[in-house]
Amino acid sequence: MTQPNPEPTGAAPTDVVGEEVGAPPAAPVGEACDATPDGGREPAPEAEQAEFEGPRRRARRERAERRAAQVRATAIEEARREAKRRADGRVAVQPKPVARGVVRGLKMLLATVILVIVGIGLGLVLYFTPAMSARDIVVSGTGAVTREEVVDVARVRPGTPLLQIDTKRVADRVATIRRVASARVQRQYPSALRITIVERVPVAVVDFPDGPHLFDRDGVDFATAPPPPALPYLDVADPGPSDPATKAALQVLTALSPDVVAQVSRVAAPSVSSITLTLSDGRAVIWGTTDRTGEKAEKLAALLTQPGRTYDVSSPDLPTVK
Repeated sequence: MTQPNPEPTGAAPTDVVGEEVGAPPAAPVGEACDATPDGGREPAPEAEQAEFEGPRRRARRERAERRAAQVRATAIEEARREAKRRADGRVAVQPKPVARGVVRGLKMLLATVILVIVGIGLGLVLYFTPAMSARDIVVSGTGAVTREEVVDVARVRPGTPLLQIDTKRVADRVATIRRVASARVQRQYPSALRITIVERVPVAVVDFPDGPHLFDRDGVDFATAPPPPALPYLDVADPGPSDPATKAALQVLTALSPDVVAQVSRVAAPSVSSITLTLSDGRAVIWGTTDRTGEKAEKLAALLTQPGRTYDVSSPDLPTVK
């Protein structure tokens, strides 16, 4: 029986052609391995093992993906419900904290309301009770007009609450007195009413069948009484505040200086364009119209220092003395 030829001494036994006996098995095609000192194989890097994960790792990954998908689905559902509530107008508005400025404004508003209420209450008390009433009536500015005459016309009952007194009506009643040019009524708290009058001042006198009538600078006939000394007489057809001739003559008188007015005994105005003055010593002044009255008054004051009988200032650019 023939024996197989023994292998040459020193040759390494082989199990498979081209492989040494005892060598680690070759890695499968496409799998990367690193040899270790003990002859084992190290696992491939994670990037290379991603497609070769085990069952447990795959199960964990799938569970994590399912949880993430459930969270996303829940968020989407909540967003959908919120959008639906907003569309239906049923959005739950969360209360916002009140700002400090709003609180301060509310406090000021409350304080203002309280002050208004207190003021109204106090006003009602003063209006309907005699706490502040007209216990004294003070009249000032009187001369020819007496205090008794003013009080009688004012018709203010003593003890009337000051807030119930209509000061304008009282002033209008006092102004009806012929000698009163204007009247002013004031409340003086706590218990007085002051009436201040301005009397009319006569600037000319007009003779009437019932006696001399006094006229003020506005042409108002306010008194029938003897005229004051040196008051000039007014010679017009229809004296009164609405008569043009009266207003023109009085305009001339009020434009003259006091020392010249004291020399005038009569002013005649048959028309607004032919005004003449007669002085107390008989001299005459031809005035003309009321144009440039101020210039004419200045020229007349200078001319009267010159001797003459007739002074013509109707043309202030060329005044003459005759």
